[in-house]
Amino acid sequence: MEANWKHTTVMLGEAVEALVHDPAGCYVDGTFGRGGHTRAILQQLNEQGRVIAFDKDPEAVAHANAIDDSRFSIRHDSFTGMEELPAHSVDGVLLDLGVSSPQIDNPARGFSFRFEGPLDMRMDPTRGESVAEWLAHAETDQIAEVIRDYGEERFAQQIAKAIVARRQERRPVASTAELAQLVAGTVKTREPGQDPATRTFQALRIFINAELEELQQTLKASLRLLKPGGRLVVISFHSLEDRIVKQFMVQHSREVFDRRMPAAFARAPAPMRLTDVTRLRPTSEEVRDNPRSRSAVLRYATRTEVPA
Repeated sequence: MEANWKHTTVMLGEAVEALVHDPAGCYVDGTFGRGGHTRAILQQLNEQGRVIAFDKDPEAVAHANAIDDSRFSIRHDSFTGMEELPAHSVDGVLLDLGVSSPQIDNPARGFSFRFEGPLDMRMDPTRGESVAEWLAHAETDQIAEVIRDYGEERFAQQIAKAIVARRQERRPVASTAELAQLVAGTVKTREPGQDPATRTFQALRIFINAELEELQQTLKASLRLLKPGGRLVVISFHSLEDRIVKQFMVQHSREVFDRRMPAAFARAPAPMRLTDVTRLRPTSEEVRDNPRSRSAVLRYATRTEVPA
């Protein structure tokens, strides 16, 4: 049973203000979490408006089922599931990326090196391999690649070798504390104010949940789903996510010519599908009251009338 962990929705007012432009519209909350954004969106809608939410986490879905509102529905699925919605049927898509406070603060979920627990990290613990299960068979180079690419950890190779060496001693890494201790004993220099295990835990979580691949897939799908004038709003919490969102919005908010083609045969430029691209950061007051918001970046854009 889940304890009563507190969750403060990051950049709530800014996200809802950027997203909702038609009170009778249909909006997608791709990451329900504990419903902070969804409830605020519903408050802005009239009787014709509706919200379709998605979440991988069964605990989040259980919370969503407590919302008694005919304008709201929840689907136990990754936000990639919104691809199944009809084209041009949505007035806004909201993605609040990363992991929620209840997930981080629940030791049984295995997301944090601050708490002793099973090394799981799956956002949906009913599907796929846990981190511990993957580490029990992955090759050294595979582990190093994940930790380097998704954690930007310069000691990735050393950490991977230590994980495999421990496995060969018939002591596979099975808990958050074991992994944190192994990394602390391997990383020789530490960044001020950061636990040496931070980057490794981030990398393994992103990998085991296919977070970046699903983000890219869903951003692409949003171009087909959004009506002209619809809004795409994304809140990210680390540079890998934000880079993908930024590049996607930049790519689709300008006309692009194929400079490889001779002028006589050049095709017409790829048209703009997004406009009014905007970047926001949390206020100093929000960072003071909710330190977990300090790394948040909110980007939003408006869908043009150009077909996907």
